[in-house]
Amino acid sequence: MVMPSDWSARWTTAWRFGRTLVGCAVRDLGEVDVLSSVPVRRFTWRTDQWHRPGLGYLVSTDRHHGFESFEEELLLLAADFSGSLVEALAQPFRLRFQSVNGNVEHIPDYLLLTDDTPWLIDVRPSARIEPEDEVKFAAAAEAALVAGWNYAVVSGWRDHVVGLIDTLSAGRRHLTDPLLLQDQLLLAAEDGPQSFGTLVARCSLEAVARAHTIHLLWHRRLGLQISGPLTDASTIRLPLSRRPAIGSW
Repeated sequence: MVMPSDWSARWTTAWRFGRTLVGCAVRDLGEVDVLSSVPVRRFTWRTDQWHRPGLGYLVSTDRHHGFESFEEELLLLAADFSGSLVEALAQPFRLRFQSVNGNVEHIPDYLLLTDDTPWLIDVRPSARIEPEDEVKFAAAAEAALVAGWNYAVVSGWRDHVVGLIDTLSAGRRHLTDPLLLQDQLLLAAEDGPQSFGTLVARCSLEAVARAHTIHLLWHRRLGLQISGPLTDASTIRLPLSRRPAIGSW
């Protein structure tokens, strides 16, 4: 990258608002009304393309969001599961900057707005990251720093995370509970940490209680150690905000 002293004024971004494309210097990113923007580049679907685009529903925003690969879909699910996601903006802007080889353009994959600091994120499997990609990622990181955002490149996931998030995501949507199984689960969890299998066995209908346990885990009404896959041996507990006082354990 070429970064003279006034690089943040020379580097530019392009945002789309409806059909209008608006330019903005990197130094002024904090002034952009990002919530009013739309993807700067359209998602495309063709029968002959090798990647797998689609639309994924997020509980956090209560609507569907576009993704261009399984890796991007998983990122959206992980962000939804984080409990802090406010908005997910795909293909948010086009960054133009100078490198030793001339002008370069890069479109980050997502700008995730959270309860805390926003995250600008690129998604690329580690085996597919080329030297020119590393230059683009470094430039995106510098732009994010100026804007006061976090930046990350998601290059892969631990094997158990993929299965765990996929399992928990099945319990995202609203569940009717005529048997009051959720109350039974939360009451049983007040006895302290216990295995998933033990917890659901204490309910009046174990098979259905399993689905409600996953729902409560997704919505943070029950807690889970996520260092491994979800099995009957996984330890389930109340989150800190719901645990009884120490003297009552």
